[in-house]
Amino acid sequence: MSDPRVLVVAQQLRRGVPGGIGTYARGLLRGLGALAEDGGDQRPGTGDGVGVEVSVYASRAPSGGAGDPLARFGYPVVASRLPGPLLTRAWDRGVMRAPAGFDVVHSVSLAAPLAPGVPEVVTVHDVAWRHRPGAYHRRGRQWHEAAFTRALRRAAHLVVPSEPVARDVAAAGAAAGTVSVIPPGSDHLPPPDDDAAGALLASKGVTGPFLLSVSTIEPRKNLPRLFAAYEMARASMAAPLPLVVVGPVGWGPDVGTGEGVVFAGRVGDATLAALYRRARLLAYVPLEEGFGLPPLEAMFLGTPVVSSDVPGAGSASLIVEPTDVEQIGRAIVEVASDDALRARLVAAGTAHASGLTWAATARAHVTLWRQLR
Repeated sequence: MSDPRVLVVAQQLRRGVPGGIGTYARGLLRGLGALAEDGGDQRPGTGDGVGVEVSVYASRAPSGGAGDPLARFGYPVVASRLPGPLLTRAWDRGVMRAPAGFDVVHSVSLAAPLAPGVPEVVTVHDVAWRHRPGAYHRRGRQWHEAAFTRALRRAAHLVVPSEPVARDVAAAGAAAGTVSVIPPGSDHLPPPDDDAAGALLASKGVTGPFLLSVSTIEPRKNLPRLFAAYEMARASMAAPLPLVVVGPVGWGPDVGTGEGVVFAGRVGDATLAALYRRARLLAYVPLEEGFGLPPLEAMFLGTPVVSSDVPGAGSASLIVEPTDVEQIGRAIVEVASDDALRARLVAAGTAHASGLTWAATARAHVTLWRQLR
C-alpha cells in the first residue's frame, strides 16, 4: 500500500504575527523533516514505503519575494490564488474546499477548509473564548465559536495540546475516541544570538540582570496584574531588576507601564533564545492557556519560571494564581533572590523540556494520519 498523502493546512504561517499556532506549525513541519533525516517516518514530498507524503496548503504567497517562504520547509506548497483573509472567509462559508488528491487533510488551527470524502483533522489549541469571554472582542468570540462548531461536526479527529483542552473538547460534544493529546515540542528555537540580545538590551538601557516576560500583548495574557505584582516585587528587592517584556502588540486596552518595565517588542527567534538564557527568570501568568509555549521555551534554555498553572509548564515552575497580585509578586522575589530555589526549578524545567521534542510530536501525527487513511 502506498504512503498516505497528507495536506497540512498552515494558513497561520501567512499571518504577520503567527503567534503560538505559527510556532506549532513550524515545529510540526520541522519535526517531520527531522524524522526523515533520521531515516524515520517521513520524507518531504515522497513516499518511502513506511511514511507519509506531506504537502502544505495556504493562501497565495506574499508578492515581491523570491519564491514562496513556505517552501523552505522542504515540502510541496499548494498555494491558493486568494489572499489570506478572503481564503479564510471562503473556508468559513464552505465556498472554497481543500484541494483534491489527498488522503488526509490536517488543519493546524480552527481555520479549516471543507474536504468532502476525506478524513479531516483539526488542531484545537484551546477553547479560551468560552472560559474567558471578556478577554476576546465580540467578533473574535463569534468566529472561534462558529469555527469550533464546524470542527466538532466535520472532523474525523481532533488534536489537542493538553489534557485540559481534551476535557473541554469532550465536554463540547466530541465523540469518544476522536481526540488525541499531542503536546508541542520544546526544541524549536535556534542557537542564542548573544550579540543581538546584548545590543537590544543596551538600546533599552538594560545593562545588568533582568526579569523577562514573553507574550502577545492582549487581555488574556494578564499583563496589568503582572506589572502590579512586579511593582510590589521591585520594592522588596535589594537591587531592583528591570522587567523586559517581549512580544508583539495584539489587541485590547493599553496595559500600562511602570518604573522598571521595558517593552522590547517583537524579536527574532535567536535573540529570544539569548534573552531566555540571560534572564534571571521568566514570569508568565496568563488567565487561560491551552498549553503555553514560553515557559517550555525558557525551561529548554535553563531559565527558572514563575507561571500560572498552564500545561506547558508541567509541574516544573513555581505556580501562582494569576489573579493574586501579591502571590505573583512574592514568587518573583523568591525566585529572583533564592539561588537554591532557582537551581531546583532549573533542574525540574530541564527535565520537563527534554521530554518534549518536535520529532516526537511529528511521530505522533504520522501515526494518527496512517490510522485515518
